[in-house]
Amino acid sequence: MSLNKFPKFAACLTVIGIGLSGCAEIELASHATKSITRSDTPKTIGRYKVGSPYQVKNIWYYPAVDYSYSETGIASWYGPGFDGKKTANGEIYDQYALTAAHRTLPMPSLVRVTNLGNGRSIKLRINDRGPFSNNRIIDVSRRSAQLLGFELQGTAKVKVEILEEESRQLAAQAQGKDYTPQVASSENTTLAAPTETVTAEPLDAPVASAPTASQPAPPVQTASVEPTANFTDGVVSQTPVAPSSIYVQAGSFLQVHNADRLRARLSPLGTAQIANAAVGERTFYRVRLGPLTNVQEADELLKILHDNGYNDARVVVD
Repeated sequence: MSLNKFPKFAACLTVIGIGLSGCAEIELASHATKSITRSDTPKTIGRYKVGSPYQVKNIWYYPAVDYSYSETGIASWYGPGFDGKKTANGEIYDQYALTAAHRTLPMPSLVRVTNLGNGRSIKLRINDRGPFSNNRIIDVSRRSAQLLGFELQGTAKVKVEILEEESRQLAAQAQGKDYTPQVASSENTTLAAPTETVTAEPLDAPVASAPTASQPAPPVQTASVEPTANFTDGVVSQTPVAPSSIYVQAGSFLQVHNADRLRARLSPLGTAQIANAAVGERTFYRVRLGPLTNVQEADELLKILHDNGYNDARVVVD
């Protein structure tokens, strides 16, 4: 799909205006470009930070402690140009460490990121804010992208899940507090561990601070260990993944007739459909375009929508 395929549609939208995009029922957000301030301070242990709501390019983000967090979407990676600069919680960014940036999760937190294209999965520590471009849901370090197998492609379809016990311990460590592990059921314990054959890749990055696969992760017990506890052990697990597709979601409504009006308006762009989603006791009607061939096609379509006033449009993976 190319931007020049839809000049008439874009012109039409400009003339008639976008009445539905401002609807209070729309529950989505778009994003701007990521930036990090340069710092020449030496590497330090970052502080614990959740943070207040913040705004980037007119979009509000709401950081929160959410130990049930799980999301699928598009991941990107960052490295050159950011290496050695300060992260959002005061650490010094190392592109060869197993870290990542997230828009709202507490820092530090531990997440498991699974590449939905190849099934490769690894644990990463959140220590930065972002990404704010093209609705990416996580920005991983260069070494993380290498291990997940998408450094050359630049982006990947991923699933991101927070690891509760490890995240609680990291939070306690960063605040200098003692930590008592939660009593977890055998089911939760199983979910927190690899369930498939596990292979290890040596972290042969030239940076001394990078973790190595030969150093096993310590058991989650107390906060008396050093704040640099090696939860990110570099172990890559290979798990089966179901086929997934990329869509651009233009809006979400409580009233089906509003969704149908938007679907009809967007139909010149391609296949527009309405997907039902239950959120609590309510049903949302989500208008999506797709499935799309690749991330580039999704980005181009997203730009068309944003340029024509659909500021709440976003890329989703389903």
